[in-house]
Amino acid sequence: MAAADNKAEIIRAIFAAYLANDRKTVEQTFSEEFCFNTPYGEGIDKPTYFARCWRTSDWISRHEIERIMVDGPEAYVTYRCVARDGKNFRNTEFFVFDGDKVKRVDVYFGPSYLDGALVRQER
Repeated sequence: MAAADNKAEIIRAIFAAYLANDRKTVEQTFSEEFCFNTPYGEGIDKPTYFARCWRTSDWISRHEIERIMVDGPEAYVTYRCVARDGKNFRNTEFFVFDGDKVKRVDVYFGPSYLDGALVRQER
């Protein structure tokens, strides 16, 4: 498998693990130096990410991965997340890899939609 294909498959596996509420797989995919950043300016480490950001995925109906672009040790993924209540949003995430481990993720929040109309996102 080519390196770019491998990174795309790792990203797909992470999204599948989120839907399956498989925290162990996601933890194993992140490096010990993992850092998570959002537009709000966090730069949180792996233990803090799982303490603050991990929650059950039963509110998610599906992820629709629109594109994954890999360039060496970096990749972008754009996806739409559809919630069971009908709300959905579109994000882009920037991944930095160290080998086959994810070292950093920067998330860029996109708009939310409900029944085809933009919905104000609460912070």
